[in-house]
Amino acid sequence: MPLQRNGNLSGVSWQDFELMGFEGGPEVQALLFLVFLIFYMVTVLGNLTMIMVITLDTRLHSPMYFFLKNLSFLDLCYSSVIAPKSLTNFFSSTKHITFTSCTTQFFFLSLFATSEGFLLAVMAYDRFMAICSPLRYPITMHPSACTCLVLGCYCGGCLNSIVQTSFTFHLPFCRSHRINHFFCDVPPLLRLACTDTALNKLVMFGFCGLIIVGTTLVVLVSYGYITVTILRMRSAAGRRKLFSTCGSHMTVVSLFYGTLFVMYAQPGAIDSMEQGKVVSVFYTLVIPMLNPLIYSLRNKDVKEALQRLGQKHVAT
Repeated sequence: MPLQRNGNLSGVSWQDFELMGFEGGPEVQALLFLVFLIFYMVTVLGNLTMIMVITLDTRLHSPMYFFLKNLSFLDLCYSSVIAPKSLTNFFSSTKHITFTSCTTQFFFLSLFATSEGFLLAVMAYDRFMAICSPLRYPITMHPSACTCLVLGCYCGGCLNSIVQTSFTFHLPFCRSHRINHFFCDVPPLLRLACTDTALNKLVMFGFCGLIIVGTTLVVLVSYGYITVTILRMRSAAGRRKLFSTCGSHMTVVSLFYGTLFVMYAQPGAIDSMEQGKVVSVFYTLVIPMLNPLIYSLRNKDVKEALQRLGQKHVAT
């Protein structure tokens, strides 16, 4: 919709935006383009490989790997929401993004990122049931239950995304059309609003804080019980295997929740946009790139599945 200049805030709020991105001359932009491109290519390759391996290898058709496949899908999706537009903007003079595209980008980023937060908590619960209640595990985590848990993660992500998108994009944006970021996000958008944003900040901190704290508690309680159970095991080899598997998940959880907390669940996040850009690169590109590497390099079953698929490919 074209920008209206009649003083009507509702018309101004529908103006298109310009993503300022990162500062620097052509050399800096070219370097950043190369870094982003490498991150995104590794992310796509790694997560597609995980999805393919888990889908094709019947030995990995278990709840743990069902959740891991969905984690790879979410990583692939929310990186793809950000990376293509960011790569285009590095060599664009206008860095233009329409109001509709900005809203859509933010909605899906929030949807996939929040869903991943819930999924990481579900994965911790799955490990808790597998290690602490192995006899009840096949009943508790049967395929239909796993499907319902994943759908619940997406529903929770959709609810948060609808709330955040509605509150943010109903603001009148009349101070500027230049977003001091490389994608559409709440903190830089709030800076453009020419009205009181206290309620928006409260909603963001409240929802994000509640989600992060709630899911973190699930993870901590689950792994508290898991640790006690593992330490009681007599087999040293069994303890090492379980600690390796759980360690991979805890690494992913710490990276993901830590960066989201810095960005969205504490008041200082609104005040430093330059710091926010660095943190945003970490959770939108670096973590989705690292997740498949963390799980594949530290997971014997995944490495063996990759070897079997490689042998089949050579044989054919």
